Amino acid sequence: MAGLFEKAVLRLMGDRGLLVEYGDSISPDINVKVRTMAMVIADENPDGVVEVIPTYRSLLIVYDPLVTDIMTLEEALQSMEIRLDQLEIPPPSTVEIPVLYGGDNGPDIEFVADAHNMTAEDVIRIHSGAEYQVYMIGFTPGFPYLGGLPEELHTPRLESPRSLVLAGSVGIANNQTGIYPVDSPGGWRLIGRTPLKLFNPLKENPFLYRAGDMIKFVRISEQEYHRILSEGNA
Repeated sequence: MAGLFEKAVLRLMGDRGLLVEYGDSISPDINVKVRTMAMVIADENPDGVVEVIPTYRSLLIVYDPLVTDIMTLEEALQSMEIRLDQLEIPPPSTVEIPVLYGGDNGPDIEFVADAHNMTAEDVIRIHSGAEYQVYMIGFTPGFPYLGGLPEELHTPRLESPRSLVLAGSVGIANNQTGIYPVDSPGGWRLIGRTPLKLFNPLKENPFLYRAGDMIKFVRISEQEYHRILSEGNA
């Protein structure tokens, strides 16, 4: 990863942010670079850095302009880069997410099936048969943007978003799949729902997963869905 910083594009984001872009495409290699640099910054904890937000292909560094400035921050980033080759990213955890597919919980599954000349069972088999990398978390607290959706299921989002999507809903939008952790508006095609509580602000780690983890969707029955729901998973 040597020379990563030299190839990065830096953009000012107002008077408190520095955006560091490591590429212009969504790829596992670029995302590893983003997450590695985020780990180095967190470990070094340079003066004035308030928050580090990793995304698909870039890193947003929020800083206090009363403590540091852009020149100092750039110099700190350059010095940190020598550690990139020495740092090992921990192996990803695989998080299983139980899903009740179709019915009221997946009102768009038939649309997805028809769009690809397949059955709803095909959609379920393909969707639950893959593993998905968590590239980033955003939009709402705990919303995972997942890469690795099989091409057979790539489906455009809704033309007009719903005003309410229930927490736990699993959706597809173009080449991505994701899970709504809280009730919110949304325009993704809904194919199922998980009974798990994906976001708990009272916990030290409020999310079930983090960027870099792998997600595996596991099909469950309606009976299993209600059992997990009744047991709670807070």
